[in-house]
Amino acid sequence: MRAFRGATTVEHDDPVEIRAAVRDLVNEIIAKNNLQDDDYVDVILTVTPDLTSMYAGTALREECGFDDVPLLGAVEANVTTGVDRCVRVLIHAYSSLARKEVVPVYHGEARRLRPDLLDD
Repeated sequence: MRAFRGATTVEHDDPVEIRAAVRDLVNEIIAKNNLQDDDYVDVILTVTPDLTSMYAGTALREECGFDDVPLLGAVEANVTTGVDRCVRVLIHAYSSLARKEVVPVYHGEARRLRPDLLDD
């Protein structure tokens, strides 16, 4: 089993933006890591305190079809040096990838969180 991580940001606390951002992020994590539907064990999603218009888990279920995967949502610590309007995702899934082969995905301002993990 491996953990597949990523994060994204939205410009506004808006359900349409959150849905699109979660969909794009998770779809890219899935594609870059060759994950299949039966691989998923669970997903942890966090949001910064400034995102209150919808649950990120609802976006994941409605946009990516994770209806039968256990989800856990939480609010990130409100750190002054953090990234605003940020959604983080941690997918636990069965995979034959070695840990060093796992590809993290960071979009938008969330790229600031882990520049050491990104190629470009």
